[in-house]
Amino acid sequence: MSEERYKKAAQRIIKAGSLPFPINETLINIIKQMISEEELDFIDAFRRKTSQTLEELRETSKMSENQILRHVQSLAKKGYIFNQPNSQGIMVYRLMPLVMVGAFEYTFMSEIYHTPEEKALAELFAKYFKEVGDFIQMNYDNIIPMFEKMRPFDRTIPILEKNVSGSEVQITVNENIEVPEEVIIPTQRIEVLIKKFDTIAVGHCFCRNHKDLLGEPCKQTELRENCFTFGKSAKYVSEQGFARLISKEEALIIMKQSEEDGLVHKAFHPHSDIQRMETSVCNCCKCCCGTLDWWRGGMTAMINSTNFLSSIDEELCTGCGICVEKCPVEAIHLNSELIAKVDKSVCIGCGVCAHFCPENTVNLIEGMRRIYVPPPKLH
Repeated sequence: MSEERYKKAAQRIIKAGSLPFPINETLINIIKQMISEEELDFIDAFRRKTSQTLEELRETSKMSENQILRHVQSLAKKGYIFNQPNSQGIMVYRLMPLVMVGAFEYTFMSEIYHTPEEKALAELFAKYFKEVGDFIQMNYDNIIPMFEKMRPFDRTIPILEKNVSGSEVQITVNENIEVPEEVIIPTQRIEVLIKKFDTIAVGHCFCRNHKDLLGEPCKQTELRENCFTFGKSAKYVSEQGFARLISKEEALIIMKQSEEDGLVHKAFHPHSDIQRMETSVCNCCKCCCGTLDWWRGGMTAMINSTNFLSSIDEELCTGCGICVEKCPVEAIHLNSELIAKVDKSVCIGCGVCAHFCPENTVNLIEGMRRIYVPPPKLH
């Protein structure tokens, strides 16, 4: 009976997300490590509706208010329940998915201490992600149409300052870029984004923390505490101890340090709707970023929203290869004449190549695009 109840809890948690993840023994073992048997019935109350008020939970869980609030407090500390008021000021309790954004991210967002328990959980997640990749590959043709219909997971905010000269990256408008219907363009400068929020929290990069626990430290940066949340998401992570509240000034300093290391600003929006206010910004490296790592490993598609495309002046390019090395999505290669070429279908317009180019040969072309690159078919 206990095993079946854990399986049901795993089903509820996966259903709360958007990714086609399998229910298997490894996932159930993750749930067992993080959730007590006493909490299983409360999670089952979310079987039909993932977001509920206290009154709704009284009906669906058949529990008292004290019992509900006790479970909420415990599960929020583990990253499985989001407890913040909605736009009408009514407290809503939402069951979180395993990833994007859920228990995995919040679990490794806090400072880590390399305890045996942390390492064991990190290894379980790594094992599960490998099994998810195998599952996706085995069902590749059936799952790809699901990825094709998904909204972008994240939105790239470009680095707009050249590292060599300190000047602005040149931006041009090119009507030849195929863009969707006219939309309100969201904030494109990280400084402007930071300044529009009064509540900002910073936590540790969960991807790099996870890799650290696996004995695979980041090759690109020593930075760890540079994962940002805003508004009620910032309030949530600070209340649960996943992150700390900081000033706009400190946030801008950390963002600048992230750019100097060539990290990519990736913004997240509620329900992947870029017309809504950002909830968080990750600063992603080439080697640890979950969305990039999972894409290369055949586990998910890369689905990104961007307003820019890199453009290289071939007459000025010296073929040094720095842009090839720095590009986080491997969208640039040197041709037979040692001239850098950009794959427009893959480029996420992050501006990292323009930031590091020693000859200032890279510009950005403006135009909102959806980048969709399916996971490689590995089997």
